[in-house]
Amino acid sequence: MSFTPSRRTVLATAAALAVTATPAAAADRTGATARLRALEEEHGGRLGVFAHNLATRRTVRHRADELFPMCSLFKTLAAAAVLRDLDRDGEVLNSRLHYTEADLVAPVPDVIREHLSDGMTVAALAELAITHSDNTAGNLLLRELGGPTAITRFARSLGDRVTRLDRWEPELNTAEPWRVTDTTSPAAIGRTYARLVLGDALNPRDRELLTEWLLRNTTSAARFRAGLPPAWTLGDKTGSGSYGTANDVGVAWTETGAPIVLSVLTTKPEQNAAWDNALVAKTARVLAETLS
Repeated sequence: MSFTPSRRTVLATAAALAVTATPAAAADRTGATARLRALEEEHGGRLGVFAHNLATRRTVRHRADELFPMCSLFKTLAAAAVLRDLDRDGEVLNSRLHYTEADLVAPVPDVIREHLSDGMTVAALAELAITHSDNTAGNLLLRELGGPTAITRFARSLGDRVTRLDRWEPELNTAEPWRVTDTTSPAAIGRTYARLVLGDALNPRDRELLTEWLLRNTTSAARFRAGLPPAWTLGDKTGSGSYGTANDVGVAWTETGAPIVLSVLTTKPEQNAAWDNALVAKTARVLAETLS
């Protein structure tokens, strides 16, 4: 009988594990890399992958150190930076941020419009930025942190020398193939998410809250969730932009509670290309079959 870890079990596992900057990687003897290359050719895009099972120490890499547009993956880092650097015993999380019509970034959810007159708490905005990838909430968090470059500084403080944010929503999603700003790599962002969810980059209370938000993400049904076994628990964040940019990064827990870091970034050559959710889902399926 398979075992699906409860949320309590997931968080206890996260608290017990630490992620190093360079996890040991076993050789790929399963043909996963060849399967990923075949998917890349089939879908006509560029596919970047970093995946690591912390229980078995097995790793899958494909274009893991190449640069890709980050898009909304930054929102997890923004929420984490608020938790670590601004909040004190919930005081900042409970404070209200006020905004105007000029601050709204499409698409605008009803809850944002409903609070134009009285604002929303930092905690509610952070949750909205992660669980629904709301752009207005993401920008308001950036404003509290001092702007996009605060995400770069936060990444550097975690040992991530690659991830950088330079612009605000929605401009940061233009995703031109030649752009080095607003980028990350599969390995860099995967390890950074792992440090936040499974390591000690945050104190236990903040790590638990961030993990809860990731577990409640609503945007990955056609991406990781479509490719992973239904019994696995998933905490993740998606990102999307021009040039068919479709990203998904997070941590999945197998039926036995083993945590697997998953980082899948994709782009297409054409500016107006549609997001290829199927490519992300098929990649997740390959990773699950290889690393479980």
